[in-house]
Amino acid sequence: MTSSTKRVLIYRLGSLGDTLVALPALHLIARAFPQAERRMLTNFPVNVKAPPAAAILENTGLVHGFLRYTVGARGPRELLSLWWQVFRWRPDVLVYLGSSRGVASAHRDAAFFRACGIRRLIGVPVFEDMQQNRWEAADGALEPEGARLVRNIGELGDARIDDPESWDLHLTDSEMARADEALKPVEERPLIAVSVGTKVQSKDWGRENWRALLGRVAGAYPGYALALCGAPEESEASEFAAEGWRQAGGGPVVNLCGQLTPRQSAAAFARARVFIGHDSGPMHLAAAVQTPCVAIFAARNKPRVWFPYGRQHRVIYHQTECWGCGLETCVVERKRCLTSITVEEVLGEVRAVLG
Repeated sequence: MTSSTKRVLIYRLGSLGDTLVALPALHLIARAFPQAERRMLTNFPVNVKAPPAAAILENTGLVHGFLRYTVGARGPRELLSLWWQVFRWRPDVLVYLGSSRGVASAHRDAAFFRACGIRRLIGVPVFEDMQQNRWEAADGALEPEGARLVRNIGELGDARIDDPESWDLHLTDSEMARADEALKPVEERPLIAVSVGTKVQSKDWGRENWRALLGRVAGAYPGYALALCGAPEESEASEFAAEGWRQAGGGPVVNLCGQLTPRQSAAAFARARVFIGHDSGPMHLAAAVQTPCVAIFAARNKPRVWFPYGRQHRVIYHQTECWGCGLETCVVERKRCLTSITVEEVLGEVRAVLG
C-alpha cells in the first residue's frame, strides 16, 4: 500500500522550533513514501518572530507543498474552507505530527480527517500513552518531543533519531555561500554564535545578563569572533549585549539579526564552535546542524522535552516548585527559575564546550 500511495498529508502546527524537532519524523515519512507527493497542513504564523514551516523546509525535499489555516478556527465557514482544502487534494494517507492536546481532541481530529476522505491515518494520538512524553528510566529523564513524534509513527519504520542525517536540512550551496558572505567581517577566527531573543517574556534571561556574559566570554576567549543572530526586532538588544564583548576587548562582531533567512542562519551556525541562546528556534537550528549548544531554559516546560537533541549540548535548567507552568508571562514568581541562573554558571558551560 505504501508504494501505491500518491498523496500524503502531514499535519504539523507550530513555528521554527516545532518544525525542527519534527525533522527525524519528516525524514522517516519521506523514506516511507518516496514516490508520493507530500504536503504539510500547518498554521499561519501567529507571531512576527515565528517563521512559517516553509521557511525551514524549502529545498529539503521533505515536503512538496503546504496547506494552511488559522489556528483556533472553529466557525462553520472556516471549518468548511479547511475541509474543502483537504478534500479537493484527496490525500491517501494522513501522518499526524500534532502536539499533545488531549485524547478527546485527537478523536475529533481523526473524525475530521476521515470526513475529508482520508482512509489511512497514522500517528493520531488517540491513546494517553501517545500523548505523553514517556519517562525514560535509562536516562532518568522525560522523552524528547522529537522522540515522541517518531514513536507515534513507528509503523513506518526506524526514524534513526540519533543519526545526524535524520536532522539534515539539506542546506544548498547558495545558502552556505550567503552565510559565508555575511561572516566575512569575522575573518577566519573561530566563531561563537549567540541569539539573545525569544518570543515570550518568561524565557527572557535579561539584557544585563547577556551583556555581562558576553564580556566574560570575550575575556576568556580573546581570539574568537562573535556572530549575533535573530529577528530584525532583536538587533538592538543584540547590540546592547555585544557592548559587553567589545568593552572586554573581544574579537570582531557581526550582527546578523534580520540579515539572514532561517536556513541561512543555520548555515552560519554550522560555522560556529558553540551556540549560546535561550530555549528558542535558533537554538534548535544550531542543534540541527550539529553545533554544540549552551541553552538557557526557563522551567515553564518539563525538563528535556524541548531540550536540543543530542549529547553534545549543555542545558541550564533550574527546576523550581512551579516548573511546568507553561506561562508565557511570569509575574508572580518573577521568572525565578530563569533569573536564578547566573552568568558564572553559563560561562562554566561555555568552558565545558570550548575547553
